Amino acid sequence: MNLKTRNELWWLIISVDYTYSRIAIADHELNGQTLTLWLEDKQDYKNKLDECLQLNIPVKYLTKIIKTEHMNSYEGTRMHSKKKYLFPTRIQISEPLHWYQYDASPIEQQWAREALLKTILTQLVETETYAYDLDF
Repeated sequence: MNLKTRNELWWLIISVDYTYSRIAIADHELNGQTLTLWLEDKQDYKNKLDECLQLNIPVKYLTKIIKTEHMNSYEGTRMHSKKKYLFPTRIQISEPLHWYQYDASPIEQQWAREALLKTILTQLVETETYAYDLDF
């Protein structure tokens, strides 16, 4: 993330008093290997996307969140091919990006985007706070 985007994201975080739930995804676009999110404060809705904070995220981060959060899989039971006993396991529906684009419902896609955003915000705050603590 470039410095300008990082600073703008910080201003958004500060303006919502570190309440991530106030940050809304106004719109999104998946284009090639980039997921673009336009962010705004729920208490200060914008009239145009140009007024929102544009955050470009490599798709690999979205796929990592989908896999980590087990969004593209479910708990199930399989039978061992040779010994013929049942065992519990995670069953993958499809690869993370394919799942997001073709298998996930619109609400599941929204959950994936929101989980990604929350992870990015949390990591930003934790790394900056940690770095700030080291300055003392």
